[in-house]
Amino acid sequence: MRWFPPSLWAVSFRDPPKVLIGVQMNYPHPIIAREGWPFLAGSLLLAVLASSTGFWSMPFWLIFLFCLQFFRDPARVIAGGPKSIVAPADGRVVVVEEADDPYLNRRALKVSVFMNVFNVHSNRSPVACTVQQKWYNPGHFFNASLDKASLENERCAMHLKTMDGRDVTCVQIAGLVARRILNYVEAGAGLTAGQRYGFIRFGSRVDLYLPLDTKVNVVIGEKVSASSTVLAELA
Repeated sequence: MRWFPPSLWAVSFRDPPKVLIGVQMNYPHPIIAREGWPFLAGSLLLAVLASSTGFWSMPFWLIFLFCLQFFRDPARVIAGGPKSIVAPADGRVVVVEEADDPYLNRRALKVSVFMNVFNVHSNRSPVACTVQQKWYNPGHFFNASLDKASLENERCAMHLKTMDGRDVTCVQIAGLVARRILNYVEAGAGLTAGQRYGFIRFGSRVDLYLPLDTKVNVVIGEKVSASSTVLAELA
């Protein structure tokens, strides 16, 4: 395993996983996300039952293969340093702008990452932090790449406070196909940068609201990888 100097080691909260900046060890999740096991079992069963029909079983096998690639959940390198904001999801940057943070009632820098159905859909903490508050809002299911999805779609938001007291808002947003947001943390929980905290099924988006003095490192249209791409640096 590649060695990294102590200056690049991650700083963590209570009972952290063994993490180095630049490499993640002991990723405690299967390579195929548990969230997808019922879909995989169902599609595999249908494919096997349809096999007797010969060619007509092909669509069922394609559905099974699609589910298999959709629910993959590989361990990832954790990039950056203590002030880095890492990508909370795989996908494409669709928004970089100054905007109102509707959860903390402030002006902020908004960075949004859109996940299509071919991206990994596990969501990871953008910073080492403590969860201050969580909000869930039921809503519509417009295409998650549209601006109105931030305020009108089903969404789950978290107020995260970094170790040096900076505020970050992280919002999971359901998309056109997605019908369920999964979020496994509650207020008071500690997260390390890049730690998996949730999942959104079948196409979605994650919005980040960052302090105005944050330096953004990405542009609209850029492809990013969860925890492996540094989106921005806190001042």
